[in-house]
Order: sequence, then C-alpha cells, then structure tokens
Amino acid sequence: MNMFGFIGCGNMGGALASAIAKSVAGEHIVLCDACTEKAQTLANAFGARVNNAKAVASKCTYIFLGVKPQGFSALFEEIRPILQAREDEFVLVSMAAGIAIKTVEQYVGKPCRVIRIMPNTPAAVGEGMILYDANAWVTDEQLDTFCNALSAAGRLDRLDEEKIDAASALSGCGPAF
Repeated sequence: MNMFGFIGCGNMGGALASAIAKSVAGEHIVLCDACTEKAQTLANAFGARVNNAKAVASKCTYIFLGVKPQGFSALFEEIRPILQAREDEFVLVSMAAGIAIKTVEQYVGKPCRVIRIMPNTPAAVGEGMILYDANAWVTDEQLDTFCNALSAAGRLDRLDEEKIDAASALSGCGPAF
C-alpha cells in the first residue's frame, strides 16, 4: 500500500492531507510539521501518524513538500542522504511556489520522480483547483494514484510546467473575486 507523507502541515499541506484522508486510510498517512502540536491535531482528526521529516523521507511513497521555498535548502540538507539511499520508488510532490521540477531534482542530487503542484485554498473544502505537472520519471500509474488520492480536494488539471506560475495566479486569486 502506498504511504502518503506530508512535510509541512500548514494551511495547504493540512488541506491536502485532509483531502487524501477521505480516500486513504489514516494509517497510510504520515504528518510532519515544525509545530508538532499542529501535526498531532491534524493526525487526530483522521487517524494519521506523526513523525519527523527523516521518517517521512524514508518510508513514504508520495512525499508532499509543504515547506516554503526559502525552507527547501534546510529541508534537503536533512533528507537528501535518505532520498539518495532509497532504492525503492518514491514521488516527491512539491507545492513550493517558484521552485521548478529541475530544481527539486537538483536538491535531491539524483534522478527521481517529481510532481509539481499549485493548489489553491478552496482545496480545503473540496472545491480547489490543483494545477500539476510531472517529470518523465513519473509513471502513468503513479499519476493516476496521485490524482485519485487528491480527488476530494477538487479538480486536478495537468498543465505544462512553464505555464503553472501564470495559471496559478489566476486560480489562486480567482476565488477571492
């Protein structure tokens, strides 16, 4: 069974974890946040587990990176050795604004599967728009699993990565209007 891990359980990470919990049993979800209390409160809501970033990086199939772009360097200092040592398949799911797929690959330091997403806040109530793209390493089966798991967050729309930043400005600001 696929394990879904979240490093960062802020507004967006928490919303996406909650959406995934509607179709994935809580025991297959691992949460990590700088504020352990925040992660534990969210975990209690749907029976997920709380652990640290190293555990998420070593055990989860889908690793959601919910840290701010300025936190990527410090995060990867911690988890890079674990990711580099993994021999099984894992997928990094980055929701960091402005961080390209190639940049995530460079942080890992070896070829790996990366999905870049740009969700909007209505995902918290199941009415979101999640724009995404993936590198060539991600299989169709992995994309299907990813999309099915996030379906409770709203609509998912694949878009060429070079258009994601512009499109996310529309989907991000659109609900406010």
